[in-house]
Amino acid sequence: MLLRLRVSLRQVVNQMARRPALLCGAIVLSCSLILAITFTCSETKQVVFPAQPPTRFFSPDSPVVDLYLGQLDEAESLRSASEVSLLYFYAPWCGQSISARGEIEQVARKLADQVQFVAVNCWWNQGKCRKQNNFYHYPVIYLYHRRFGPIEYNGPITAAYVEKFIRRVITPLQYVPSRAGLQDFLSHYEPGVLGYFEFNASPQPPGYLTFLTSALQALRRDFQGVMRFGVITSKQVAKAISLDAPGTVYMHRHFNTSLTFPSHVLNFTSENICRWALEHREWLVRWLRPHGGKSRALEQELRKGAALLIFLPFDPMAPSQPLVEEVAEIAVQYHSCNGSSWPGFMEPEVWGEPGSLSRAPCCNTLALPHWLSVSRTHNVCELCLDQALGPRPCPSLDSLYLREDFFTQPLSGKVQCSHVLSSSSPLDYYTACCWSLSKGSSTQQDRRAALPHIEDRGSASAHSAVKGLKCRTNKTLNFYLLDSGLHWEFARRLGAPENASMMGFATVLNLQDEVHHVLNQEQGIVRNTLGMFHKTQHRGT
Repeated sequence: MLLRLRVSLRQVVNQMARRPALLCGAIVLSCSLILAITFTCSETKQVVFPAQPPTRFFSPDSPVVDLYLGQLDEAESLRSASEVSLLYFYAPWCGQSISARGEIEQVARKLADQVQFVAVNCWWNQGKCRKQNNFYHYPVIYLYHRRFGPIEYNGPITAAYVEKFIRRVITPLQYVPSRAGLQDFLSHYEPGVLGYFEFNASPQPPGYLTFLTSALQALRRDFQGVMRFGVITSKQVAKAISLDAPGTVYMHRHFNTSLTFPSHVLNFTSENICRWALEHREWLVRWLRPHGGKSRALEQELRKGAALLIFLPFDPMAPSQPLVEEVAEIAVQYHSCNGSSWPGFMEPEVWGEPGSLSRAPCCNTLALPHWLSVSRTHNVCELCLDQALGPRPCPSLDSLYLREDFFTQPLSGKVQCSHVLSSSSPLDYYTACCWSLSKGSSTQQDRRAALPHIEDRGSASAHSAVKGLKCRTNKTLNFYLLDSGLHWEFARRLGAPENASMMGFATVLNLQDEVHHVLNQEQGIVRNTLGMFHKTQHRGT
């Protein structure tokens, strides 16, 4: 190998000796190339321009403090000086951060006197926020209650939902001052945990701050806030649920035995209380809030078994949710295997409150014109309102729409009834029962006594159809609620008419048996139609 190399070099030297001009040209060309490369590399210009300094993301008059340079130290200072604070981490280029900006500012204008709102640009590479955090999505919303936090909010970024969650962080505990308030707290469909504390000690009774922190722990683990925490301070109210010792934590359950926190087994810490409550809570209905047009969360729930999906218009800030309560009552009846009902988990005399939980019928009577001018016979109709839908005024006579081709004709001896459902609202649900009455007839009171009011017909039939259905069959149906205003696209894919409004939609899905049933849109989502639909489709699932 070396011999061949020597021979080759000798040949090259001989050629250069014969042609010296070629040798000089090669040397000059090599030096020029080396110099050119060295000069070019030394004078290379920056091909990537540095990022422009960021500008203000929120307007100067906004109640949100905009730290658009990523000043994380200043954000921490503002947070530590506030009772409750919200940190909004954003990227200026992110479309979701831009669309959520208006929602956050709307909430801030309402709660600026209670909450410190701080927005931090966590995308600028020179800012401290970007250097210390590595978020995988934007925006990111953190809430802090005094020193506790962060509590990340992962729900819909709309003003109503964000405000509702912030108010839960502001007051994580609900005060239960009386037995009536206790009955209202325990009859709610969402799981509830109560703590009994006597505020005789200063500044706080033992264990109270721990219980408060456990409520915040629950919000951290479940942004939907379905686990409610309440505080009892009255000994008389505590006796209604057999609580004698202050510092006792109690969980009410509708179907299984209610529990008290086993402080003799577990340490009385906020983590243990929260974990214990989440492990032993009962689910009647679950809220689903899938993201986008496709969702793994929805698929995971559907794979658990047959599911009743109900799309309802939902306002998080509304003082009452009658449609949600209707669905919850159907779910309670479905799970009631031992003859219990809801909310009558305790007899009224236990609470010391007068009156019964049931409501009296609300009806008005209307006499229609004579069907013939020469006839002394006319039809009498009685209009009744479904009182189970909540406290609403009794129906006026002009609110009844009667079909002239039916009710104005002579009727047979039987009482004939028709259901009236207003097209403007699923809550306007009436029953009209009519009969013929001749002048001088003495059977009017008898006929009225025989009227099948809606409280006796629709509600009772729905309850009897669904009550204990879970235990009478070997199949289980899970109840899910979705906000039709946010997830109507899912409803359309599941069978909702294209031209239907986002008022309500119900469907039963069973992926394992490939079963899909849809509630008739014309019936409306009310208790009796939903109950009968539930029973009918349960047979098919």
